[in-house]
Amino acid sequence: MSQADADALLQEVSAYLKAEDVAQVQAALDFSHAAHAGQLRESGAPYVTHPIAVARILTPLHLDTHAIIAALLHDVAEDTCVTLDEISTQFGKQVADLVDGLSKIDKLQFETKEDAQAENFRKMLMAMARDVRVILIKLADRLHNMRTLGAVSKEKSSRIAHETLDIYAPIANRLGLNTIFQELQDLCFKYLHPNRYEVLAKALKVARGNRREVVTKILESISKRLEENLLHAEVKGREKHLFGIYEKMQTKSLAFSQVLDIYGFRILVDDVPSCYLALGVLHGLYKPFPGKFKDYIAIQKANGYQSLHTTLFGPFGTPIEVQIRTHEMNKLAESGVASHWLYKTSESQINELHQKTHQWLQSLLESLAQSGDSVEFLEHLKVDLFPDEVYVFSPKGKIFALPRGATAVDFAYSVHTDIGNRCVASKVNTELVPLRTELRNGDRVEIITAPNAHPNSAWLNYVVTSKARGEIRHALKTMHLDESSKLGERLLAQALTTLNLKLAEIPEVCWERVLRETGTKSRQELCADIGLGRRLNMVIAHQLSKQNEGEPVNSAPHESGVITLLGNEGMAIKYAKCCRPIPGDPVIAVIKSGQGLVVHTHDCPSLRKGRSGNEWLDVVWDKSITRLFDVSLKLIVANQRGVLAKIASAIAEANSNIENVNFENEGEYTATYFTLQVNNRAHLANIMRNLRRIPEVVRIIRTKVSNT
Repeated sequence: MSQADADALLQEVSAYLKAEDVAQVQAALDFSHAAHAGQLRESGAPYVTHPIAVARILTPLHLDTHAIIAALLHDVAEDTCVTLDEISTQFGKQVADLVDGLSKIDKLQFETKEDAQAENFRKMLMAMARDVRVILIKLADRLHNMRTLGAVSKEKSSRIAHETLDIYAPIANRLGLNTIFQELQDLCFKYLHPNRYEVLAKALKVARGNRREVVTKILESISKRLEENLLHAEVKGREKHLFGIYEKMQTKSLAFSQVLDIYGFRILVDDVPSCYLALGVLHGLYKPFPGKFKDYIAIQKANGYQSLHTTLFGPFGTPIEVQIRTHEMNKLAESGVASHWLYKTSESQINELHQKTHQWLQSLLESLAQSGDSVEFLEHLKVDLFPDEVYVFSPKGKIFALPRGATAVDFAYSVHTDIGNRCVASKVNTELVPLRTELRNGDRVEIITAPNAHPNSAWLNYVVTSKARGEIRHALKTMHLDESSKLGERLLAQALTTLNLKLAEIPEVCWERVLRETGTKSRQELCADIGLGRRLNMVIAHQLSKQNEGEPVNSAPHESGVITLLGNEGMAIKYAKCCRPIPGDPVIAVIKSGQGLVVHTHDCPSLRKGRSGNEWLDVVWDKSITRLFDVSLKLIVANQRGVLAKIASAIAEANSNIENVNFENEGEYTATYFTLQVNNRAHLANIMRNLRRIPEVVRIIRTKVSNT
């Protein structure tokens, strides 16, 4: 059987490769036969039948000699004693690089299967970014494995089918490989839902016979009308694939008969103007469904797909789906990035597609580099592979394709990382909208930036693209490191004062020794560890105070200093929500590991849980703090009309903002909880004086917990 397949492969490559290239393929066939000698697949067939089948899947795409040889050898380095160096010597470095990109990472140990899977995808994506042929061979490999999945256990077939449906089929779709995409989906459906697959397959076979007459009638009427309008066109009926039917039934809660009522037709014309002329002819023949027209020629999909889509009321009210495109568009729709090898026309369009594919792969690699763990990366990958895209415009008319559910922040990062990091507001269709606003097809989006703006961690709750999520995390991590380092430097300087030392006077040799002892790479990293509570400032201060191993620089004691709260430390200093300290309150701070400095009021209930020596630090407020702080007030007020308006007015007169308000009805009186923004205790006292002047306000209490 393998010899017949081998002969068929040689015949297929002979149709488009030169004689010397065919000879190389023959040599690779012999090499693969020898390497896999004695190995069997789980089905019992000789193992070499698999690489031959993979190579044959690629021949219709007219892939070059190196790719065909790599397909024949893709499992050699992984499953036999043959090394990549031997492959490189025999067939060249290019083939060896392709084979390396296709080999799994089995020799490394990973904690979980997800970690191993993510690392294998990372390797494959990096190889794809260098050479897209890697993924074409990988998809062919996965397609043949899916075709022969019946030979493996049910548990293994289910796992492979899930992975294929989640990752590989969407990649095929993203690269425009429509035929491979649809077959992978159908095969996944077959192994994940065998009973449903069988029922649908039988029903489709019956329906195919029943609808033949209707399809023929529609084909004839469309062809006749196009001819009458002097349009040279090729009209074909097209059948929905099984998974497409099943998916539509699931998502739209339709019965099988309702899905089968939609007949599909494809019209191929010579040029773009003819596409729009044919659309006009069709709309004259059958009435179009309102809102069911899509122009993917003017606004092409991210994978390069172009076509006009319309749905019509056919004979007897039967809905008809029609795709109108040029022959060139059809070739690209069927072969995607493989069009570079299959066809030599429309090079500019294919080059643009390759560029978009490369950009997409780079964004995936960036998201992998910035993801916290492997599971998170795989989730990001799935989001990028199932975009269900919306198309929006920049103010200058440039088109951006984003996943459905994308927000103005996603758009900002898709324009440029700096635009995303500095965005403060957005306009959609010239109207100011919140940054979390979801974008819709056709929206015109403008991003407003500020030079000193920074990403907000709250953005992570509503961005959907991996690029935006990765860049936000990276920026926050950098900000946190910088702020923590500055705080750690202040804490270290304070500790050194107790030893009568100044930070600037510490010799370089002492820094180098302490960095070696602590295993940190730089002063910034060491100070950041102190600021985040991972290391104690007094311990590091004592280590720095030693000129050599046991020789102190100057150990004379000195009265301990205090940390001054400037109010602009960002994430490095947190103000405890349990007591909500504001400038003017007596305060104390605790270093919590991984959080940095947390500031409490002296009378905070959490202080009663105990102190432990060096963990607690004395802090004082800087007199020039200008930032606003949240404070909670409880007002007991009489239930009278207009009282809330009086309270709001009194707060506004005192130049304060109301962040939140809640109510608890207590009969004749209502407990009203406010969260206000104040500058300091004096500002709070002024607000409370204003509130006491309101006759309906019976009592005012500053509460020490959040009521939001």
